[in-house]
Amino acid sequence: QVHLVESGGGSVQAGGSLRLSCVASGYMYSYSTYCMRWFRQAPGKEREGVALIDSDGRLSYADSVEGRFTVSKDNAKNTLYLQMNSLKPEDTAMYYCAALRRGCTLAIAWGQGTQVTVSS
Repeated sequence: QVHLVESGGGSVQAGGSLRLSCVASGYMYSYSTYCMRWFRQAPGKEREGVALIDSDGRLSYADSVEGRFTVSKDNAKNTLYLQMNSLKPEDTAMYYCAALRRGCTLAIAWGQGTQVTVSS
């Protein structure tokens, strides 16, 4: 069973930066074979996918974060990252990482989340 733990959240002013991390552990296939994705959920809103990196290293982003956020992973450290720059108040949310299989369509593990709060 894959276990995911996020960290790096916090409170920043608009225009600031944060770097989130998500460490994977437990019984798992080679970390490099997983598709990894960042999601976020703000109070009263639906969860949305923010950024994805697949097993071939291909990246995709939500339109709302394109050009400001960068997703990456270190397979040697079983760690997923999300570098968030030029943060906006609307980026305020709980951020979760997920491990996916089956062509990035099936989430098989979720982290507990890390809170990001951006003040204006």
